[in-house]
Amino acid sequence: MINQQQLKTNNLSNYKHIIFDWNGTLLNDLWLAVDVIDKMLQKRGLEGMTIERYCEVFDFPVKDYYRNIGFDFDKESFEIVGSEFIHEYDKRQYECKLQPGGVELIEKLHHENYHLSVLSAREQSMLEQNLRHYKIEKYFPVISGLKDHYAHGKLESGLLLIEEAHVPPSETLLIGDTLHDADVAGEMGIDCVLIASGHQAIHRLQKANIRIYKSINDLINENEII
Repeated sequence: MINQQQLKTNNLSNYKHIIFDWNGTLLNDLWLAVDVIDKMLQKRGLEGMTIERYCEVFDFPVKDYYRNIGFDFDKESFEIVGSEFIHEYDKRQYECKLQPGGVELIEKLHHENYHLSVLSAREQSMLEQNLRHYKIEKYFPVISGLKDHYAHGKLESGLLLIEEAHVPPSETLLIGDTLHDADVAGEMGIDCVLIASGHQAIHRLQKANIRIYKSINDLINENEII
């Protein structure tokens, strides 16, 4: 993992381009992900899922995460399992709310003329629909998801996002909720901070050696942003 310990005094005012991850970072969907995967596991006679266990085991690539929690891809394909999760998740997706403080932060940054983007492992058209539903798409001139539902990773999408934003990597910050976000940011050559109210436990996030906030509200309160 790339060590980004020299993050520019952790102050958002040092940046012009802020990239947000979606699931777990802006969208409070941890509980739904756990509920869906729990039902899938129990249907197969496997150990069920709790929030505590999920935050300890969830990881990228998602195929490895599925295998580690008990799915047998000799019996059924990853594509079948992944499609089942997405189908069940999507049926209930709008039961989720945005993370507390998320809209406040976005509006403040927009008001101060930051360039804002979203980088997600969500499929592109669904990601766009999600942002429209929550009425925040107007803040994000660039929205970058994946071509399919299987969440292989988002480095390629991130590199294209940097090109489209026309802001130097040195002036770009990614806000995410997983070690994968930190790794992607490192590969993109940009800084990263992590929010510990998403899909991975805080002690796991600490392995990244970068700034971690317990919530978006903590990020707002602890930064001299605006």
